[in-house]
Amino acid sequence: MKRIGLLGGTFNPVHFGHLRSAVEVQTGFALDSVCFIPSAIPPHKNSSGVADAMDRLEMIRMAISNCSALTVSDVELKRSGPSYTIDTVKHFKSFQTDQTDFYLIMGLDAFLEIDTWKSFQELFCLVPFIVMSRPGLNYEDSAAELKNLGDFLNAKISKGYYFTKQDSCYMHEVNKPVYVFEVSRIDISSTNIRRMAQKGEPICFLVPANVELFIKSRELYK
Repeated sequence: MKRIGLLGGTFNPVHFGHLRSAVEVQTGFALDSVCFIPSAIPPHKNSSGVADAMDRLEMIRMAISNCSALTVSDVELKRSGPSYTIDTVKHFKSFQTDQTDFYLIMGLDAFLEIDTWKSFQELFCLVPFIVMSRPGLNYEDSAAELKNLGDFLNAKISKGYYFTKQDSCYMHEVNKPVYVFEVSRIDISSTNIRRMAQKGEPICFLVPANVELFIKSRELYK
């Protein structure tokens, strides 16, 4: 059975936080690969300041070039209009066989806004979720995150979700599972990287070296 994680986002630019989280999820869930899917027109973000889609795609290709467990897809760049996750999931599942399972990976903050997404209810019938959590240093923070997620699922998605501690997963009689997975806290943001690049400040050790050179050579975020 092949297991593939789908990780969408603007990746403006991709950085070590994205890469490390993807590798941790890939290892933790024994996925064959995690596929980065850069959005062409992000429907929930202001597109001003977003680098050209092909530049963002190239930066991801550079960033993952030495990691065979990470791949990239240009499916959303080839599709016209806003990049809706429901369309992307259906695209991948159209190639699904009995030998392939897909998992939709996203951060907790994004997941807690999923009720504003197009056809979000249908998503929960199509694909399991892996929600990346970055809790604080104590148990109370982790417990609060789990409670917030459980409350959200039952209030906004469907009643009947229950948590299984063994699998760290919210289960439902009809919908696909929602797994919760803790990833390392890496305080890097694309927003700060863009600000630093605009000011001409060094962004080394925030992004891979080849991505840093690409940003400089293309004068991105100036």
